Amino acid sequence: MATKRSNQIEAEELRQSTPSSTVLQAINPRQPIAAQIYERLRRAITTLSMLPSEALSEKELSLQLGVSRTPVREALIRLADEGLIDILPQRGSFVAPIRLRDVEEAQFIRESLEVAVSRRLAGGCSRRFLTEIKSNLYDQEKAVNTEALDLFLDLDEAFHRSFCEEAGLPKSWRVIQSVKLQMDRVRYLSLPDLGHLRVLLTQHRSIVDAIESGDVEKAGNDMAAHLREVLRTARKLSEQRRDLVEN
Repeated sequence: MATKRSNQIEAEELRQSTPSSTVLQAINPRQPIAAQIYERLRRAITTLSMLPSEALSEKELSLQLGVSRTPVREALIRLADEGLIDILPQRGSFVAPIRLRDVEEAQFIRESLEVAVSRRLAGGCSRRFLTEIKSNLYDQEKAVNTEALDLFLDLDEAFHRSFCEEAGLPKSWRVIQSVKLQMDRVRYLSLPDLGHLRVLLTQHRSIVDAIESGDVEKAGNDMAAHLREVLRTARKLSEQRRDLVEN
């Protein structure tokens, strides 16, 4: 009972410590409404502002956002397709738990793509890319040292996206984005662990060093090891935070 109570307290603290980007932000009537609702809800779920099992009411969301229920329903269906929401007949819509099997499949897809991208860059990339990626690494280090956790995540996102852009494979990044949402939730859960972030930073540097030196095999292997880090974290959390992560 004490453990369950402790988890509830930690969950509430986690909710309160997340960024203020919530679904209550104003909707711009000049832009597609359902897409805006989707982005707000997705951000809230992936940053754990909305926790697993939290109920999502079409009526309440439409009132809070000042829109009709139709675009809210469209956004919820899209999120359900991505595994972030469970729609249960006769019961309603709820934020889905982080499912370990979904994290494992997303990691498999992401590793397959990003390892290939890293190998391609090791075979040849521009000096501009290397300069910009090293600047990104410098900013990552500053973010870790100043405990700017959300900034680190943004820089990490930019780091990986720039690989696909430099390789001329923007569609590959869009595929990665579409599958990595559960991975993002795991990443957000691990944010308070600065030691973990330093490990990620070290791995990022190793990947860039391999690319710069033209070591194709090492670039791919280092990227694979880096992307498997989230699996270790997810499996650990599945034992420690069963209120959030489901086997």
